[in-house]
Amino acid sequence: MSSVETGEGRSEARRNGVQSIDRAVAILRCFDGRRPELGISELSRATGLSTSTVHRLLGAMQANHLVRQTGAKRYGLGSFLLQLANSGAMPRTLREAALPFMTELRDEFDETIGLHELLQTGQRIVAAQVESHQELRRTYTDIGVPILLTHGGPGKAIMCAMTQGERAHFLAEPIDAVTPSTVVDPVAIERELAEARVRGYAESNGQRTVGIWAVVAPVFDHTQRVIGALGASVPAVRMNPERAAEIGCRLREVAWQLSTALGATEDGVHAIVPDIALG
Repeated sequence: MSSVETGEGRSEARRNGVQSIDRAVAILRCFDGRRPELGISELSRATGLSTSTVHRLLGAMQANHLVRQTGAKRYGLGSFLLQLANSGAMPRTLREAALPFMTELRDEFDETIGLHELLQTGQRIVAAQVESHQELRRTYTDIGVPILLTHGGPGKAIMCAMTQGERAHFLAEPIDAVTPSTVVDPVAIERELAEARVRGYAESNGQRTVGIWAVVAPVFDHTQRVIGALGASVPAVRMNPERAAEIGCRLREVAWQLSTALGATEDGVHAIVPDIALG
């Protein structure tokens, strides 16, 4: 056998190996909270693979504990995935998952990046920050303090990713001005939220903190619902509409990377909020 033939054979083996990994990942992606168990035919339809290919791959995946057989020709996720999740190698909280993305954004723009978490009470908190290195910078002093969603960009990024009924609930509550720029008219806020959905991020210039221009994108998890937001908080003297748009587009991209790491899917989110821009 010539060296060329040997090289071609190795290249073909590598391609086949990569293809098998891609197909195995496609199978794993089919499982979620709504579909914890699936049959071979269901997996074949969802992945576009033949039933014989799915059956062959499931055999190898079962041998490696990536899937387990739960019944006659039905499968669920395997014990090895649970082992990985509990090993400490994977983030277990929103904050743990978000911090690497936040540091990346801070280093890119050298502005303070905040993580905002939606509470069950319908308020939000600043859950974490990665501060800018600049002398004039935003520093959150109210970490963990509940804040109304209608006050500031982070809350509006969260609200724009809610259903119409959920938004109406929050807009029906009294809205007090906390700065001269706070928008208190529900109709005007709804317009802001509609614009934010089209862009995939919200803005707030001095609406909650005087002199601070916030640009914020929503974050989703495996439930496909908004759970918080990722935002840049910038002194207004360093901001203009062009820079806000640049930061906003990047935030939307990174917030979606975080969301997919938490289990969100484009189809899942759009089933709840059809008109929101993602990624």
